[in-house]
Amino acid sequence: MNPLTIAASRLVVVLASIGPGVGQGTAAGQAEAIARQPKAEDKIRGTLLLSLAFMEALTIYGLVVALALLFANPFV
Repeated sequence: MNPLTIAASRLVVVLASIGPGVGQGTAAGQAEAIARQPKAEDKIRGTLLLSLAFMEALTIYGLVVALALLFANPFV
């Protein structure tokens, strides 16, 4: 297997993990508003879970790209 392909797939996985990881941490940190506004708990929780699901999807897309680089090898 080409070392450049392996390096590219590793880079994709790293970049695809860092972005959503930071985003999830920020979103979870901002969810402390539930403690300040108990009446808005349902709305905040729903928005938080939806945004976390979208961020997790970005990580999965990065994994798919990395696997495509490793096994489908579009550069050949």
